[in-house]
Amino acid sequence: MSDWLDATRFETRAVHGGGGTDPRTGAVNTPVYLSSTFEQDAVGRHRGFEYARTGNPSRASLEAHLALLEGARFGFAFASGLAAEDAVMRLLHPGERLLMQTDSYGGTYRLATGVHRGAGLLVDVSDFSDLEAALAPGTQMLWIESPTNPLLHVVDIAAISAVAQRHGTIVVVDNTFATPWIQRPLELGADIVVHSTTKYLGGHSDVVGGFAATNDPNTAERLAFLQNAAGAVPGPFDCFLVQRGVKTLPIRMERHCTNALAIVELLSRHPAVSRVFHPSLADHPGHAVAKRQMRAFGGIVSFTVHGGEEKAIELCSRTRVFTLAESLGAVESLIEHPGRMTHASTTGTENEVPSDLVRLSVGLETVDDLVADLAGALDGLS
Repeated sequence: MSDWLDATRFETRAVHGGGGTDPRTGAVNTPVYLSSTFEQDAVGRHRGFEYARTGNPSRASLEAHLALLEGARFGFAFASGLAAEDAVMRLLHPGERLLMQTDSYGGTYRLATGVHRGAGLLVDVSDFSDLEAALAPGTQMLWIESPTNPLLHVVDIAAISAVAQRHGTIVVVDNTFATPWIQRPLELGADIVVHSTTKYLGGHSDVVGGFAATNDPNTAERLAFLQNAAGAVPGPFDCFLVQRGVKTLPIRMERHCTNALAIVELLSRHPAVSRVFHPSLADHPGHAVAKRQMRAFGGIVSFTVHGGEEKAIELCSRTRVFTLAESLGAVESLIEHPGRMTHASTTGTENEVPSDLVRLSVGLETVDDLVADLAGALDGLS
């Protein structure tokens, strides 16, 4: 990182992080290095790169850029968010215990219970209401989302990290929903932060990727080994797309968050809606914590509708500006039914989501158009 960048703030780092201009050509964007191998000066003596699975200049630039934004010493890019999470879970050994949060993302729950549990990992779920009891009789890793997907629970990262530290437990925070613009978990005491860069960091629904970061050298050494050994790395063009998105992250997040507040206001007063989930609401159980540890309340809004699952599914088909699709965090607004779509893998488990739940990823469109579209869809529910 350039010395002058040390003294800058988030928005400047988002634009200029990752190594700055290309020293050879002066290009203001990191080139897309489409090379699978690199010439070596002598046997065993290379110029920083030898084989693209192990390292690529485009990937190195992205990793440095994202680590800078998260306040991390070490960062590792992966081919997807779940590939990043898989590497982090591989830090544990068979017989060790992973404690997950109730309302964890369905894909994370599936990975932990359907893959790693079968390989000998002990996986439990807790609502963290009594963390001291939940951690006993020994938990090696604690997995947190805040806000969670899709019910938007908020966790006091600093308080939980302090408890976990007393037990010698690694704290992992999925920061995908918040992004480092809203909160920085490592500064709150977490040990590892993970992202699906497919979402807000990329921000344009055109790339799939993941990221993990830490300040611990031993953890970083192990993650680097797993990244190379398992090989779930992003291609150079994927890295370019994520890094391009990161440069506009702050201004996009501002718009996501302000648009979401208008949607929350609509939903809170609409008679077809039974409950709204968003940390901005004063009656949200995590509202006070969110005000303390987050810069803004985020661009994801979930809600339940009167009439049950049938009405929730009907609503998802009635919007026009909100596109019916999975994923989130991009410029366009999306609507989905978690129980049938992103969280179907949790059906029948302790992480099952309500059948009448609808999740919105509020995009960057004109807010009046978003409000009118959703209001019309709600008004038309038969």
